[in-house]
Amino acid sequence: MKVVVLTGPESAGKSWLAEHLQTQFGGIIVGEYVRYFIDTELRDTCYADIATIARGQLQWEDAARAHQPELLILDTHLLSNILWSQTLFADVPAWLEEELLSRTYDMHLLLDPNGVPWTDDGQRCQPQIAQRQAFYDQCHRWLEQHQQPFKCIGGDWLNRREQASAAVAALLGG
Repeated sequence: MKVVVLTGPESAGKSWLAEHLQTQFGGIIVGEYVRYFIDTELRDTCYADIATIARGQLQWEDAARAHQPELLILDTHLLSNILWSQTLFADVPAWLEEELLSRTYDMHLLLDPNGVPWTDDGQRCQPQIAQRQAFYDQCHRWLEQHQQPFKCIGGDWLNRREQASAAVAALLGG
């Protein structure tokens, strides 16, 4: 099983690329638990919700891993929980990073915020490119610092799709 994580700032195409990769290569997609949480709770999140959201994300990931697909596509993982918690609440539950580092991910596709428009979907909160760039930079630093395998994905929608497809094809040996 190969595990690919789409990561980076909001509105950079993670969910769209996850669907494209599944169409092209098969496998299972694990969505963003936080979206489910917000839709279910019908409110904004608070710091007390971070642990619940992270545990929900891990449960979804673990359930998908149990199926042992050839390709597991994660629309996000705990890095987003860590960075959003820090961004929104200036604090992070201590166990999140340790839990993230205890898991194996074969490739992170880090999506650049430049080159595609920001889209307001009612849950997003960083319309300014500088905000999304800062989030991207935090992701990049974390992936480098923790020696995680990653490829930067940028450009317009077509370029993103081509770059992501090539990265996954190479990962799968094709």
